[in-house]
Amino acid sequence: MAKAKKKVPARPKASAKPETRSNPKVSSDPKAGAKPEATSNPKAGAKPAAAGRDPAARAPELRELLERYNYRYHALDDPEVPDAEYDRLMLELRGIEAEHPQLVTPNSPTQRVGAAPVAAFGTVRHRIPMLSLDNAFSEEEVREFDRRIRERLEQERPVRYAAEPKLDGLAFSAVYENGEFTQGATRGDGETGEDVTLNLKTIAALPLKLRSADVPPLLEVRGEVFMPLAGFERFNKQALARGEKAYVNPRNAAAGSLRQLDPRMTASRPLDLFIYGTGYVEGGTLPTHHAQTLQLLRQWGFKICPQSKVVESIEGCLEYYHEMGAARSTLPYQIDGVVYKVDDLDVQRHLGFVSRAPRWAIAHKFPAEEALTTVREIEFQVGRTGALTPVARLEPVFVGGVTVSNATLHNMDELTRKDVRVGDTVVIRRAGDVIPEVVRVLPERRPVDGPALVELPAKCPVCGSPVVREGDQAIARCTGGRTCAAQRKEEIKHFASRRALDIQGLGDKLIDQLVERDWVRTPADLFGLEASRLATLDRFGEKSAQKLEVAIEAAKRTSLPRFLYALGIRDVGEATALGLAQYFGTVEALRAATAEEVQRVPDVGPVVARNVAAYFGDAENAEIVDRLLASGITWPALDKNAASGELTGKTFVLTGTLASLTRDAAQEAIALRGGKVSGSVSKKTHYVVAGTEAGSKLRKAEELGVEVLDEAAFLTLLKQ
Repeated sequence: MAKAKKKVPARPKASAKPETRSNPKVSSDPKAGAKPEATSNPKAGAKPAAAGRDPAARAPELRELLERYNYRYHALDDPEVPDAEYDRLMLELRGIEAEHPQLVTPNSPTQRVGAAPVAAFGTVRHRIPMLSLDNAFSEEEVREFDRRIRERLEQERPVRYAAEPKLDGLAFSAVYENGEFTQGATRGDGETGEDVTLNLKTIAALPLKLRSADVPPLLEVRGEVFMPLAGFERFNKQALARGEKAYVNPRNAAAGSLRQLDPRMTASRPLDLFIYGTGYVEGGTLPTHHAQTLQLLRQWGFKICPQSKVVESIEGCLEYYHEMGAARSTLPYQIDGVVYKVDDLDVQRHLGFVSRAPRWAIAHKFPAEEALTTVREIEFQVGRTGALTPVARLEPVFVGGVTVSNATLHNMDELTRKDVRVGDTVVIRRAGDVIPEVVRVLPERRPVDGPALVELPAKCPVCGSPVVREGDQAIARCTGGRTCAAQRKEEIKHFASRRALDIQGLGDKLIDQLVERDWVRTPADLFGLEASRLATLDRFGEKSAQKLEVAIEAAKRTSLPRFLYALGIRDVGEATALGLAQYFGTVEALRAATAEEVQRVPDVGPVVARNVAAYFGDAENAEIVDRLLASGITWPALDKNAASGELTGKTFVLTGTLASLTRDAAQEAIALRGGKVSGSVSKKTHYVVAGTEAGSKLRKAEELGVEVLDEAAFLTLLKQ
């Protein structure tokens, strides 16, 4: 395994106070390091004599020296002068610029401290989209990626790849005009990002002026801003000491820091960055290979990840993956995998793109992160449909980028199978945004006199109603229905959620208060709330109450699929609600349908059909639906001609995020044209619409040969 490059302490960002660096690698000799490059000052390593010098001539000389020392420190990891010398030159330049403000330049090293706060970020449209990468989670998927490339190239010989760590930070682009940094932007949705020019300028690792006259007139580079682990820990300790909230992981810290409206706040954060490629380039000539391009960028002053390397085949990729996995815990920054890119840029262009991702690159993710902790308690949570879910309360542990103190045990069968008990030492796993779970128990660490296995409670822990398990089902349920406060709360939360009625401002804590005060027992009660009453809630003033009243009124204008989904019928998700709406057309027709008639809806099985018929057959539910309709909830009638629309008979699957349409709007647009939206990809799928961050559904479509539409192609299809 290749050894990781020796870590050099990060130099603090420039500030209003004199900078102080601590670098044990550099001796007190001002000429430490490699031989200085030729500049206007032949004794660059020694103290420049400021006395009697013309400020107009001295200022650019100092800028050149400071930028060169910055380059040696950050990009080459090979400091040329001791910290005290760097600090002295910075102070001299600050003094000159303070006495002669007309000599200050936008890209002077002294200007990294940040400008005044901005009201809001502007937007930047990327000339070339900043694409996301497809993910691979196994060796087989990586080999399949390599096989597809060689098939497209019609070659048997191995492909050379550039491999690099996949940093867990925030992607950005930086534009240079005639070698001067002029604009920075976040990736955003891939097409348009936020203008963070002033904030990027505060990060010392980003050169403000490039170190060559041969750079293209217009050069866009792309990279990742991150917060080194040591800086993250130090920053959080300082935040807690000030009584402020700490960030949960380095990625959030980096993203939050770069997106501060006050660039001076960004300047105070310990941010760093690596450049991993180029975007739009105008004029000039770049190398023909990715790795060569990175080395040239390094010569121009950019910081490149020292762990990047070229490998000769897919076997080399997998060896690199294992090397980085072993070195992961020793790296000074957080990574969640590695990236493989075809090294030959001409081959990259030949391979092209699929949807919003390149065919010539893939991210090989590391396995879900795991950690050991102990179980403090096992409790049962009651959900919207009365389902009891055992939850392990844990000794807090940092895993998968966050601090975890709770983990799901799914159901009683899982709890019994894993034999989880209070006091046990357990392995916790968390991958991405997935809810943390208990993977296994370490029985050898179980106390000899530890508690017995937790049993399913006979009564609901919230309302005391009997708990039952139907037949051989794994799920046990509270029979209290709406008499159970937990079920009422969850029903209201579901009804008001973004994909249901989308009542903005009606959060979980507010719903808890409404239910606990018995102001709201069913979703229909929401539409009788008045601002004067809402204003008496805890931490809820008159203005907030008025806003919520307006939001509740606005939620009355919805769609039939959203309304059906909002009712919270057991096993009826968004796709099923859409199918029911398309098939029956009106809520009256659906209410009158028998289970057998409901089962005629495509993709609706007997269990779901019985649940739908039972819901509308229940007297209490019927009354709630009547009250909701009487309150003024309306939606546009579904097009009766939709069955003969231009998308009739076509099945769509949506994956990823669309920039111009919400998922609900896309589903409704398809339905209005006679099409159908499914939740899974099969050979019967006609189109997969892939937005940013598309995942396994996109891979499945490619495997099955299903046509994939990017957002532009999808919008074009809707306009036909």
